[in-house]
Amino acid sequence: MGLFNILGFGSKGESAKDFWQKGAVIIDVRTYEEFASGHIKGSKNIPLQIINGKIAEIKKLNQPVIVCCRSGMRSAQAASILKAQGVEVMNGGGWERLERELG
Repeated sequence: MGLFNILGFGSKGESAKDFWQKGAVIIDVRTYEEFASGHIKGSKNIPLQIINGKIAEIKKLNQPVIVCCRSGMRSAQAASILKAQGVEVMNGGGWERLERELG
């Protein structure tokens, strides 16, 4: 298992764009203040600190999930948490890079 898989990047070789085209929802795990300063249009803001309490809500979406943050570290943690709960998830890394990739 490579470093990117350990950090939650990628899912069976799929890119974020592949995941997005499958109907994935983007969850930004930065703080509310960070999210307010800029984010990907249409993304949902669920800060990492409260993501454990939002698992049921996320599962109800019944969609794959791409998590992002500022640099990719918090989103890696979020991806790990969600994956352990059976959510189809990938770490999209930093939101600005992800936005360019999905562009």
